[in-house]
Formats: sequence, C-alpha cells, structure tokens
Amino acid sequence: MKHNTHTSPLLDVQHLKVHFPVFGGVLSHKVATVKAVDDITFTIGKREIVGMVGESGCGKTTVGRALVNILKHVAPDVELSGDIIYHLKGEKVNFIKSSPKKIRPFRSDVQMIFQDPYASLNPRMTVAQIISEPLQLHTNMSKTEQKERVGWLLDKVGLQPEQSRRYPHEFSGGQRQRVGIARALATNPELIICDEPVSALDVSIQAQVINLMQDLQDEFNMSYLFIAHDLSVVEHISDRIIVMYLGNIVEMGKARDVYHHPRHPYSKALLSAVPLPDPSRKNRKRIVLKGDVPNPLNKPSGCPFRTRCPLALPSCSQEVPPLEEHADGHFVACPVVK
Repeated sequence: MKHNTHTSPLLDVQHLKVHFPVFGGVLSHKVATVKAVDDITFTIGKREIVGMVGESGCGKTTVGRALVNILKHVAPDVELSGDIIYHLKGEKVNFIKSSPKKIRPFRSDVQMIFQDPYASLNPRMTVAQIISEPLQLHTNMSKTEQKERVGWLLDKVGLQPEQSRRYPHEFSGGQRQRVGIARALATNPELIICDEPVSALDVSIQAQVINLMQDLQDEFNMSYLFIAHDLSVVEHISDRIIVMYLGNIVEMGKARDVYHHPRHPYSKALLSAVPLPDPSRKNRKRIVLKGDVPNPLNKPSGCPFRTRCPLALPSCSQEVPPLEEHADGHFVACPVVK
C-alpha cells in the first residue's frame, strides 16, 4: 500500500558527505580519500517509505549507517559533513552536529535492520535477551513488562512467544530476520533504516518478509528508508525512489515514475536488468553498460557516470551535474536528459 508523500518531514538530509581517509607510508599519513557519499540531499516524510537503489559500492549502506549515527563506531577516522536533521518529539536534532548526550534521547526513534540475519544477532544471547536489550537501554519497563513486550513483538512478526528462549542458531534465515525486525520495533521508532533486509534470503521468504514489513508500517505509522539493489522489490514497497551511483544521487522521484519512466541513463540500465515475470514480453531492451564501476578512490571528474554513459558529452567531465526537477517531484542529475 502506497501512501501520500506530501507529509510533514521526519528527516532532512542536506549536503551529506562521508569520506574515509586512506592511510599509508612509513609514518601512516593520509594518502587518499574514499568519497563514499559525496554531497547528497533528500528528505523522508512521516509514514513514508523511501527506496534507495544502486550497485554494490555506490554508498547506500554508508548513508544508512550515517543516518543512525554509527559510522564513528565502525570507522573512527571517518570525515562527516552536512546535516542530518530529525524532527522528533517536537524538536529538531542534528545527528552530525549534536553531542552524543544530546542525541541519546532520540536514538530509540531511529532503528536499523541489517542485511545479514546471521551476523546481526548475538549468538550468545537468547531471542528474548536480543529483543529486550533496546528496552533496557531506552525505557523504564520492569522485567515483567519487558517479557510481555517481547512476546507481543514476536507475535507481531509471526513467531511464537515461546520461541523467545531459543538462540539465533536454532532459527532459519527468514526467522532470524523477523527477530531483527522485532528488535527494531521494540522501542516504537519513527524511522527504520532497512539495509538490504531481504537480499540474504530465499526469494519465497523475501516476499513474506516484505509483506510483513508493509503490514507493520501500516499498523505503527513508521517511515522506512529501504536500501536495496533490486529495483522491483523497491518499487513494490516504496512511495519514492532514490537512485545512487558512486556516492551521488542521479535520480529521485515517485516510485511509479522512476520505475516505469526512468530518465537518467544509469536508472534505465538498472531497470533493464530487472527480469520480467512474463517471458513472452520482449519489449524491454537490455542495456549493457560498458566498463566497470570506477574505484571510489579515483572517481572520474564531473559526472561520476560519464565513463560508462552512452550519452556522455565532453562537457560532462567539467562539473557534477545538479539534481534538477524535470516533472512534478521527479529530479534527474543529467544535462543531456530533457
């Protein structure tokens, strides 16, 4: 079920840059920079599902980790700039420019579901301990209330409350991802960052998990940033889609517009790779891009896609094209596209 996208803003990302310094030499000084995310701006409204797609290494996961403010813990040398402004509890809080103490009361409002259900759950903890951990950190619930909440959450994600005494290794991949979803839901968040939550699962299980996430979103009025490389999955669940390439946003718009009428040459190539369920329909021409994705350590000048673009002009090497509105809410970063 798609929702009206003209909602009040929940998240406002302005000119976000995430750069990872590369150290080398005898004295281990900075020799290069990986521009994982290179000046992106977008918003997520309340009750909105925004899909973010692109090839592996385009910066999607880095964006997700920046939004939940865990990059400094993963890579202490990371260089972050720009603004990540949340509108929570009647306040505006900037996750980049605020102190950890200022951010802490808002942490429970932004949760994450990780890609690998085998790596994201602590194997030494029972399911009850895993799901109740955020409750211990962020609420004043008693042990009895926590136990009731865990049972209720397991029921919501389609598991049995009595399974709470089991350990992660006793569950299948799809069941583990349901545990991860229950953990993310524990504190009633406003936004859940879903980092490729179904890519490690079988196709039959993927549909179950996506339908579950849609049902939960309807019930709890949350927002999702749904990160994936499969455009058909994202189109199914999203209100709007953001297409990323090598740290930049190249296209952004309503899900049906981006999926059925892509404008950027990269979006068209991504979409042409989506398999059609009806083999008798041969109306979609497969677009094969030349060359490989450039190394983020050595990004091309100007438009990052120009080295593989069939429409590239000599002027494309001069500057990064701005994201411009071509139709109602449909933004494209390409001067060639009219």
